[in-house]
Amino acid sequence: MCSENFKKFLVSEASGGIFLIAAAVIAMVFQNGFLSEFYNSFLHIDMGFKFGEFLLQKPLILWVNDGLMAIFFFVLGLELKREILEGELRNPAQVVLPAVGAIGGIVVPAFIFYLFNHTDSFAARGWAIPTATDTAFALGIIMILGARVPASLKIFLVTLAIIDDVCAILIMAIFYSGDLSLISFGVAAIVILGLLALNLLNANKKSFYLILGIILWISVLKSGVHATLAGVISAFFIPLKCKNSDKSLLKEIEHDLHGYITYFVLPVFAFVNAGISLKGIGLEQLTHPVSLGVILGLFLGKQIGVFGFCFVAIKLGFAKLPKYSCWISFYGLCILTGIGFTMSLFINSLSYNDTDKFAYADKLSVLIASVISGVLGYIVLYIASVRKEKIEVKAQNESF
Repeated sequence: MCSENFKKFLVSEASGGIFLIAAAVIAMVFQNGFLSEFYNSFLHIDMGFKFGEFLLQKPLILWVNDGLMAIFFFVLGLELKREILEGELRNPAQVVLPAVGAIGGIVVPAFIFYLFNHTDSFAARGWAIPTATDTAFALGIIMILGARVPASLKIFLVTLAIIDDVCAILIMAIFYSGDLSLISFGVAAIVILGLLALNLLNANKKSFYLILGIILWISVLKSGVHATLAGVISAFFIPLKCKNSDKSLLKEIEHDLHGYITYFVLPVFAFVNAGISLKGIGLEQLTHPVSLGVILGLFLGKQIGVFGFCFVAIKLGFAKLPKYSCWISFYGLCILTGIGFTMSLFINSLSYNDTDKFAYADKLSVLIASVISGVLGYIVLYIASVRKEKIEVKAQNESF
């Protein structure tokens, strides 16, 4: 059975998916209509501040991708810590199958993309684009099906998505870092020691963590490592339980920020990144190796990787099929992992530095693969539920 907190999480993520879709559609309308010039000018408005000799100035789109998304990864880090300490990730037996599936969902899509693009070093930078899953959209489709999808499959998807996000963070840190600054790294190290001290002292003042978190974000931004990692690092130093108090600072901050992330940060990210110009995109662009690598990597690679690796693990006895599910419903869920959208678009921006070298066909490919995965996954899950109902009815009739 799902807990009340888990049910609330599912509802929140599902409704957030609606906002994401709306933001993406609006962005597409703006980019391909009479507001195209305004839309592009808006995204590239220079914003920043100067403090003495220190200058931090970026176009709006980078403030969203480096700044707002750092808050998203901060909340993601809070969720990860909570799940590790007292949630789904605390029990190793429950983590085995999602972990195996997450590994397959990274290895196979990356391999498919690389097969298409290994001869072009710049294009090959996008190997991680098809490895991500958009939890909000996938859960949104599951919520439409309601009780037709067993709770165990929902828990499997959420756990897999958490592990998938951890892998995405590691990929960004290792493969998408720029020229490294030792001075900025030194500042970041000092700030991290400060956060550690606050954690050991069980400090429960949000302002302390906020100030150090902002300094850490700036130092990581200037270090050459992607700034969103500062969010995850900061989150892991927020105490789950405060000394001599029943209050959980981690849960309190997570609760305060979750709605902000769901209904503002991610829709804004979708709005500034999903505005894909369809001008000049034809069959030639969509059959480009990068486009094919993204589409086939997300749609085929994710489902083959997740289902295939899990199938082997189950048959070898390392794990069991989620309760009250069958192979068809499990396969339908694996298809849904091919919905990349926000995370895939984010990795795409890191891979190609927001250039339009591929005429936006790379971003359009993410949307195409996500839509196909969503529609087919829904159909398979629906068929599985109808088949299960027929078997149950037949069993009941035979019992009379």
